[in-house]
Amino acid sequence: MDLLEYQGKQLFARHEIPVPSGIPARTVDEALAAAEKIGYPCVVKAQVKIGGRGKAGGVKVAANAEEVREHSEAILGMDIKGFTVYELWIEEASEIEAEYYAAIVFDRSARAALVMLSTQGGMDIEQVSAETPEAIATLHVDPLLGFQPFEARRLAFEAGIDADLIRPIGDFLTRLYETFIAEEALLVEVNPVIITPERKVRALDSKVTLDPSALYRHEENAKLRDPSDEDPQEQMARDRGLTYVKLDGDIGILGNGAGLVMSTLDVVAQYGGEPANFLDAGGGSKADAITGAVEVICSNEKVKAVLFNIFGGITRCDEVANGLIEAFATAKPTVPFVVRLDGTNDVEGRKILADAKLPGVHTAATMNEAAEMVVALAKGESV
Repeated sequence: MDLLEYQGKQLFARHEIPVPSGIPARTVDEALAAAEKIGYPCVVKAQVKIGGRGKAGGVKVAANAEEVREHSEAILGMDIKGFTVYELWIEEASEIEAEYYAAIVFDRSARAALVMLSTQGGMDIEQVSAETPEAIATLHVDPLLGFQPFEARRLAFEAGIDADLIRPIGDFLTRLYETFIAEEALLVEVNPVIITPERKVRALDSKVTLDPSALYRHEENAKLRDPSDEDPQEQMARDRGLTYVKLDGDIGILGNGAGLVMSTLDVVAQYGGEPANFLDAGGGSKADAITGAVEVICSNEKVKAVLFNIFGGITRCDEVANGLIEAFATAKPTVPFVVRLDGTNDVEGRKILADAKLPGVHTAATMNEAAEMVVALAKGESV
C-alpha cells in the first residue's frame, strides 16, 4: 500500500525523523488557512502517488496568500502522469545547502533489506543508477543482526558524504531503518534528504510502501487505506478473501494454489492467449469462494473467456462444480467457461457439471487441452 507524501512524513515523525512542518488541504480555502498557520514563504505540493510532481508543475513556492490561492487553484484537479490531484500539502519552505538520496527497500532476491545512499539527491534515481551507478552506496542488512550504527556511518563514508555529516546521516539512516522494520514497510525512500545551512538533516520528501498483508497489525496505518484509489476488481477480491492480481489480457484464470495458477498463466500464453488476471482461490475452496471468484473475474469487462483449472487435494472438485452452478444462477456470466477438474471427487464434479448443462461451459481433461480451448473461445472460434 503506497502512502501520499504527507502520510509518509507523518509516519517518519512518529520515529523522530526530522521533517518540515506542514498541513494537508483538500480545498483552496483549506490551503489558505494552512498557509497562514505555516507562515510565508511556504510550498504548495500536489499529493499523488507518483514521482515527477515538480517537473509537472505540481510543486510551487508561495510568498503570500495570493500566490497560495493561485497555485492551489492550478494544482487541484491537475493530471500528473494519469493521477488526478485531490489533495495538497502546505509545507514550510526549507533552505537547502545540499541534497542527498536515501532509501531502504526489501530485496526479494537477497531476502534482506537493501539500504541505498547517494549524494546525488533530487534527481531520478533510475537515471543516477543507469549513468553513474558508482554514485550509489548500497548495503544488505543481516535480518538477524539488524542495521548497526557503524554500518550506517560506513555507508555514509562510501557515498562520499561530507565528513561533518557522516554521523548525522548515519543516525538518519538508522532511524529510517527502524521505521522500515517497525511499520513493516516494503520501501521507504527520501529524495531529497536535505542539508540546511545550519548543517541539519531533514527529509524533504517521502515515498513509503507498506506491506498490505501486515496492516492488521498496524491499526493506524490501516486507516490510511483509500479504497477509491484501488483497482475495483482487486478491491472486490480482497473483500472476498481471494488472492487476485489484475493483468492486461482477456482470459480470466482461476486455480487453487499459486503454483498451479502460475503454470496455467504460462500454458495459456504458450497457446497464444493473454491472461486477464491471476486468481488463487486457495486450498479447500468451497462453493461460496468459487461464486465470489466468478463475480470478480467477470466484473472485468475485458474478459472474453474464463479458464478454471482445479487440482483437487484439499479442494473437492464437486464443491467447485456446485460453486460454478451457484455462480451462474447469481452472477449470470455471459462469457464461455472451460473447466478442468482433476483430483479429489473429480468424477463427481464432472458429472454435476454435465447434469447441470450450464450454457457456455466446456470441460477439458488436461491443462493443455483446457488452455488451447479457452484461447480459441476468447478469439471467437468454436470448439
